Amino acid sequence: MGGDLGRSAAAKGADLGRSAATKGAQVRRTMARLDVPWARCGFARRVREAFLTLVLGPMIDCYIRTRTHGRERFKDIDAPVILVSNHSSHLDTPTILRALPRRWRDRTAVAAAADYFYKKRGVAAFVALMFNTVPIQRRGGGLGDGATDHVDRLIEQRWNLLMYPEGTRSRDGRIGKLRSGAAAFAAQHGVPIVPIYVSGTHSAMPPGRNWPRHPRGLRRHKVDVHFGAPIRAAEGEAGHDVMARVMTFFESLGAEPRNGRAVQMTEPQPVVRQG
Repeated sequence: MGGDLGRSAAAKGADLGRSAATKGAQVRRTMARLDVPWARCGFARRVREAFLTLVLGPMIDCYIRTRTHGRERFKDIDAPVILVSNHSSHLDTPTILRALPRRWRDRTAVAAAADYFYKKRGVAAFVALMFNTVPIQRRGGGLGDGATDHVDRLIEQRWNLLMYPEGTRSRDGRIGKLRSGAAAFAAQHGVPIVPIYVSGTHSAMPPGRNWPRHPRGLRRHKVDVHFGAPIRAAEGEAGHDVMARVMTFFESLGAEPRNGRAVQMTEPQPVVRQG
């Protein structure tokens, strides 16, 4: 009887293993189908740079005035890195990309929700071309089921990855729970996390709006982009502890987490004005 139970357990284990392998293969095929790799070719990168600097950038500058802090850090950082930012507006991505040094912007992909931006092929192609997005699953799956194989290849090819660990835009401007996927990517590839805190974009273009709103009077919305010092995980450090250090950086700049805890900025940084 014991032998029968053992064989039954082994058979069930084998079935589960085959089921997981089948699911992983399906996820890999889905992500490969959704991805738009031609958006990373040389011609597409030139189109994207022209769009950001000559078309979208000047249009956005009619509504916001951006100041960049800490951009000089990139002189001492080697690519690739995982860029991790708070997220409260569709303005965040073009604002961060424009704040990056040109050579970094040219080699940065943006993690985008597969269930939001990749439901229609035309929309997926447009956002991939304009912002170099790559599809990421927001719910279910994990780093070991094939869902991120396409992203792993990019990092191995020395592309940087911009991620929003809250998983969605903040509806009230406060920072929600930071998921640990970015820390897992950083640990898996042995690369640092560069934290980014963006303020002012929620007021300029909150969720629900498709275009920035005019501020009162003639002044533009004030937007600040802060680049923090690289964060490297210590050996054996848990992902949630790494992301707690990212949250500490956000709080140091006056961010308000939903748990109500915040401290004041203590590290002055040089300012680069845009717009």
